[in-house]
Amino acid sequence: MKLFKEFKEFAVKGNMMDMAIGIIIGASFNKVIDVLVKKVFLPPLSLLTDGVNFQNKRIILKDVVKDDTGSIITDEVAIGYGALGEAFLDFIIIGFTVFIVVKFMNRLRNKAQDTKDETVVTPKDIELLSHLTELMEEQNALLKAKQ
Repeated sequence: MKLFKEFKEFAVKGNMMDMAIGIIIGASFNKVIDVLVKKVFLPPLSLLTDGVNFQNKRIILKDVVKDDTGSIITDEVAIGYGALGEAFLDFIIIGFTVFIVVKFMNRLRNKAQDTKDETVVTPKDIELLSHLTELMEEQNALLKAKQ
């Protein structure tokens, strides 16, 4: 029963919902990046390299062995460096996109936390902390003046 109570508290606090939303958005973002790499970036790159399909590029270590009827006896053993290159391109695009999004969000957060900036609404907690800081500075100035 205690485990159920802890799970309920975890779910109600929003941690579980935040995780679920992040996972769903991440999966969707992965699909977008996958299409962006495979359908937008790789075709022009393949055109520049005389139609080479990077996904199929591999180093064959052992050829496939077939019998007289054409059925496969042993499978091919190969290193798929083209798929690795594609995954690396995915990683670079995702990393750069996340960097740009985080940079943009930090800029908005910093602007919102600036209490002197009138163009953006400052969150109440930041506004209260700013007022407390000002009051403490005034109090310290008064105490120094009395000494």
